[in-house]
Amino acid sequence: MHLSPDNIILIQFEFFSINATMVFTWLVMLILSFGSWFVTRHLSKGAEIPRWQNFLESIISMILGQIKDVTRQNPRRFIAFLGTLFIFVATCNLLSVIPGFQPPTGSLSTTTALALCVLVAVPAYGIADTGIRGYLKNYIMPTPMMLPFNITGEISRTLALAVRLFGNVMSGSMIGGILLAIAPLIFPVIMQLLGLLTGIVQAYIFAILAAVYIAAGLKIHEEKSHENQPENNRKNSIQ
Repeated sequence: MHLSPDNIILIQFEFFSINATMVFTWLVMLILSFGSWFVTRHLSKGAEIPRWQNFLESIISMILGQIKDVTRQNPRRFIAFLGTLFIFVATCNLLSVIPGFQPPTGSLSTTTALALCVLVAVPAYGIADTGIRGYLKNYIMPTPMMLPFNITGEISRTLALAVRLFGNVMSGSMIGGILLAIAPLIFPVIMQLLGLLTGIVQAYIFAILAAVYIAAGLKIHEEKSHENQPENNRKNSIQ
């Protein structure tokens, strides 16, 4: 039993190697790319739409509603990023029921890469709202002594996001393998069904936490701007 698909080396050439994480990550990306093209190639803009499009729009509406509930802002600006995170993680976890498939989310390198995307997205949305100078200024608020603590908080939050997803996926795979070795066939089947549910839940939690981090960053900047506005108005009135 391999604890991580990183340990499964498929091609080795001197110092260059290709492991299962790389292969299955590209496989998932190809599946999602082809699936996106296949599903959206015949979208209807008329009053009557086919059932599959109605189902697809219902899913999008549900995701938009969840993002809006978390961020309290226009969800369409976040759906491209957060929706991609959710679909990628969910697809990786769901495909784990296929014999021989090693979910890339069972690799710490993959979950770290996803968490780093969130780490970049948080300041990206913040800078888009307040500008780079206004965003960086919040790292030294209310005092410059908070700079190392704010940076440490950003890094530790990213590590927690990566380790949480990696640990949950890896533990699910290990439990399934142990039950397959010591229990009758019916128990691993039940665990696989539970694994499907857990995979969806983990994808949902990862996307929601990413939305929470982004929303928290935007909220902090909005509060700072509102706090500075009365002070600026007071200075202008004095002048």
